[in-house]
Amino acid sequence: MTMAICRVRVLPSLSNLKSTVLLSSPFQSSAMRRFFSSQVPSCQFESVGFIGLGNMGFRMASNLMKAGYKMAVHDVNCNVMKMFSDMGVPTKETPFEVAEASDVVITMLPSSSHVLDVYNGPNGLLQGGNSVRPQLLIDSSTIDPQTSRNISAAVSNCILKEKKDSWENPVMLDAPVSGGVLAAEAGTLTFMVGGSEDAYQAAKPLFLSMGKNTIYCGGAGNGAAAKICNNLTMAVSMLGVSEALTLGQSLGISASTLTKILNSSSARCWSSDSYNPVPGVMEGVPASRNYGGGFASKLMAKDLNLALASAKEVGVDCPLTSQAQDIYAKLCENGHDSKDFSCVFQHYYGGKDEV
Repeated sequence: MTMAICRVRVLPSLSNLKSTVLLSSPFQSSAMRRFFSSQVPSCQFESVGFIGLGNMGFRMASNLMKAGYKMAVHDVNCNVMKMFSDMGVPTKETPFEVAEASDVVITMLPSSSHVLDVYNGPNGLLQGGNSVRPQLLIDSSTIDPQTSRNISAAVSNCILKEKKDSWENPVMLDAPVSGGVLAAEAGTLTFMVGGSEDAYQAAKPLFLSMGKNTIYCGGAGNGAAAKICNNLTMAVSMLGVSEALTLGQSLGISASTLTKILNSSSARCWSSDSYNPVPGVMEGVPASRNYGGGFASKLMAKDLNLALASAKEVGVDCPLTSQAQDIYAKLCENGHDSKDFSCVFQHYYGGKDEV
């Protein structure tokens, strides 16, 4: 049975992305294939499997394809699978079939349960028991660190069907990303990577085909830990900026004026200068398009739950994270779950558009 694995499905702009990929696809002609083959970074992985072709995964896989890697993909969305098939990319019915065709497999999935299902479930990546084909398995999903560590240990206990180079056993890296859909499309993601440092160095050309920054975070699960810490900071920051801008409006200061003050003082942060939540203050951000696109409030609520669960596990009190989770849970309950998380400015605090 095919596994349920995707986040929000394809964005409205996906057809435009498809056209872009089709125009630049290495599968359009033999001349183009030769060109793209010559562009593959120096890397010991020639065949790459990708599982999870949602908003992020579609764009990440497309960038790998444009970089010249031989691809195989899997997703439960038949329409997305057809897009890749039409571009000449082999599509597989199960994760196990992807593994059997790949030197490295990358997963980009919605939650810990989806990742566990794709790795350990029927027809999963590890279905072959102790023997697997891929040398490297990379999970770019945002999940809890302990799940990453458990899967990493299971992968390390396997053996390779064919030993290649210096690889004795398969290795897993947890490599969640920051930057969102726009960075995924532009190939400017930041990867936070946990696991073997040697494997991280070997995988760098792959990461740099999809992003512009890679940061090694230490042992297994540390990439996942870095991601949930980053996202809890982002959530609390957005709440602080939204609260201040709403208060400023109520006290008679325009949001654009207060934003200028914030961005030239000690309060400056990403939520004020790059992702401002007030409609009419900044172009090109979700607030400028009725909070469409971007990072859904329901995903922020999920990531805050991961942070709280991890904090509880290690005995750390995180009151701001708890308050942020309550606020985003209320946003979702009130029907704003699919809107960008910056919608908290209007739909929780009651802030107004900039006229």
